[in-house]
Amino acid sequence: MANNIDVTNANFEQEVLKADKPVLLKFWAPWCGPCKMMAPVVDEVADERADDLKVVSVNVDDAPEIAAEHGVRGVPTVMLFKSGAKVASLVGAQSKSQLAQFIEQNA
Repeated sequence: MANNIDVTNANFEQEVLKADKPVLLKFWAPWCGPCKMMAPVVDEVADERADDLKVVSVNVDDAPEIAAEHGVRGVPTVMLFKSGAKVASLVGAQSKSQLAQFIEQNA
């Protein structure tokens, strides 16, 4: 899980908007069952794609401003950012193959 960085208001711009490669941003909450189910899937993808994809996580309870700014209405939500811009988003728990396909189509 070393490649899955926790993002807050303090480091969002640096970690996501100024990243030098595509960023998979996961919005989650500690009380969210589907988030807990999806966590190992995101961690696997983070490890496998470490060379060409940055993976970060936002706890919506700790950083509600980031979630609101990006229109997050439910968790888990994943978004893909390229060159500081959101290019795609996906709501709900995803399987590893669904997540991989989402990344391939948008990264």
